[in-house]
Amino acid sequence: MAQTAKTNAKTKEQSKDLLAALGEVRAQLAVLAEAQAQLAERVAQLEGKVPSAAAPASVTPPPEAPKPALPVAPAAPAAPAKQEIGEEELLVISAALGAYLGVRVHIRQVRLLSSSAWAQQGRVSGMAHIPYTHTTN
Repeated sequence: MAQTAKTNAKTKEQSKDLLAALGEVRAQLAVLAEAQAQLAERVAQLEGKVPSAAAPASVTPPPEAPKPALPVAPAAPAAPAKQEIGEEELLVISAALGAYLGVRVHIRQVRLLSSSAWAQQGRVSGMAHIPYTHTTN
């Protein structure tokens, strides 16, 4: 009988511990639910600030260069045309920056920078796979 009383007391103590842990989990879930609601509200607020794709962007095209008075013969083959960034790409860039920074972003200028570093690294990597053999004459 004494053994049963000890087991019952131990079981009641474990039940109280489990109920306390369950209460802590419920409190943490309530905090997480509140944080999720705040984040959802913030996302809705930010999405309201980002212009939609249907709205035209306030980007003005550059003025056209004046045409020469006399026809000029081409001296060399034409260089590849510069890739232009369209309105949709500007909107995507603006939306991404706005989401990252948390404020509305006005893009003034976009430049595409190129570098030969990637090509050089690719050549170095390719040459690293070729075994070096030293020969003497």
